[in-house]
Amino acid sequence: MADTNGSREPPLATFCISPPEDPSSAAANKFSLPVDSEHKAKTLKILSFEQPHMRSFHLAWFSFFTCFVSTFAAAPLVPIIRDNLNLTRSDIGNAGVASVSGSIFSRLMMGAICDLIGPRYGCAFLNLLTAPVVFSVAFLSSAQGYIIARFMIGFSLATFVSCQYWTSIMFSSSIIGTVNGVAGGWGDMGGGVTQLLMPFLFHVIKVSGATPFTAWRIAFMIPGWLHIIVGVMVLVLGQDMPDGNLSTLQKRGDVAKDKFSKVLKHAVRNYRTWVFFLIYGFSNGIQLCINNVIAEYFYDRFSLKLHTAGIVAATFGMTNFVARPIGGFLSDKASQRFGMRGRLWTLWITQTLGGLFCIWLGRANSIVMAIASMILFSVHAQAACGAAYGIIPFVSRRSLGIISGLTGAGGNFGGGLTQLIFFSTTTFSTANGLTFMGVMAVACTIPVALIHFPQWGSMFLPPSTHGKNTEDSYYSSEWNEEEREKGLHNGSLKFADNSRSERGRRPEIAADVTPSGHNSPLHV
Repeated sequence: MADTNGSREPPLATFCISPPEDPSSAAANKFSLPVDSEHKAKTLKILSFEQPHMRSFHLAWFSFFTCFVSTFAAAPLVPIIRDNLNLTRSDIGNAGVASVSGSIFSRLMMGAICDLIGPRYGCAFLNLLTAPVVFSVAFLSSAQGYIIARFMIGFSLATFVSCQYWTSIMFSSSIIGTVNGVAGGWGDMGGGVTQLLMPFLFHVIKVSGATPFTAWRIAFMIPGWLHIIVGVMVLVLGQDMPDGNLSTLQKRGDVAKDKFSKVLKHAVRNYRTWVFFLIYGFSNGIQLCINNVIAEYFYDRFSLKLHTAGIVAATFGMTNFVARPIGGFLSDKASQRFGMRGRLWTLWITQTLGGLFCIWLGRANSIVMAIASMILFSVHAQAACGAAYGIIPFVSRRSLGIISGLTGAGGNFGGGLTQLIFFSTTTFSTANGLTFMGVMAVACTIPVALIHFPQWGSMFLPPSTHGKNTEDSYYSSEWNEEEREKGLHNGSLKFADNSRSERGRRPEIAADVTPSGHNSPLHV
């Protein structure tokens, strides 16, 4: 059935999140979803697998999900692995630090790869290149090998950047909080699934006749094969952008090639990049840290069985299925009423509450209170992650990939730092470590108040009244005069036009209107 955009309604799509539609060009007819002037989808239809928008969406989150499973596959089996490899508390803590530190560099690189050659290649090759490392875990014989393997598998968490970048260039800014929240949340859910999957595989293999010290090794074959399968699927079925793969569009002249030095410069010189680096370190970062310690914490403190501790720990990651999407959804809803300022307040409130519930988790003395506080902590911290990536696509159009990568790297940096400080030595008990980690999360959320967009304002300050501070001027400022004369900024102008929704219900509407059609090549 044709809609007002002339696009067709997929017969299987039943769940839909859609803002009011705007007229678009005749080119929109080739898409199964209604699109904006950049051909970004304006609806999210979960049960659809249509190319390019929904297929890319599902490939993006599932590739990240797979890497999350493998990165934290060892965590629920630590009580067995530590006996087999004679691991000390320091070894276990260092392995946890290594698992989340490995992707600090790889997430930075993935951001540049997405900007310059597209998310499809970056996502696929990282899955395929880390698969042999996952398989190698079955042959470990020392603590040093265990730490190195977890460090190298952690590189795969950079697929988070390709996931968020991919969905950001496939879906319209008006629903980007919800879309990024769902994709990121479902990917993060791998941290909960692995808490159930690995003990289950271990049990099945053990009852089939293997010894415990052999069973945990065989169990790692499953996440290794998942890497290979997903990597091939992304290469064969994926598409970089709504109109095709990046290399093809560049050869046709539809998309201009950019220089890495200029993309990097605009990312690192934007102070908002570094504020998000810090903030995300204590929303996503403490989640990564918790994935490493929570099963062992319940196993040791409350004397639970390994399988039971895994189930309890799994609830922390499994809440990602709804919590992170809710954070993105609340960000979009707040934006509709209050604009960008609503998104910023949503981020501050959810992340601050997450830190407070983390403090409660560390203070809980009964298993019932510990589980309740853990779930509330998980819901709010993950909602904060969804709210964060409802804002990040607006920080820069030209340097979206690198800024996404730096923000993601901030998550790993925060996770590694908290693991190193609170859970790698005997200085703090695990309970006290959780308490102090929550205090740090609350404190490091305060800088949200510093994020100011001249065209939209900040938490406490209104937008600038100066006439030149518009969406067009903000995103065009990333291009010099020579580049603008060549039309390389036209993609940014289209994005600026579509981002006017971030004004919320402000009555003033700028008189200047970005033209709907551009003949010059567009920048990614």
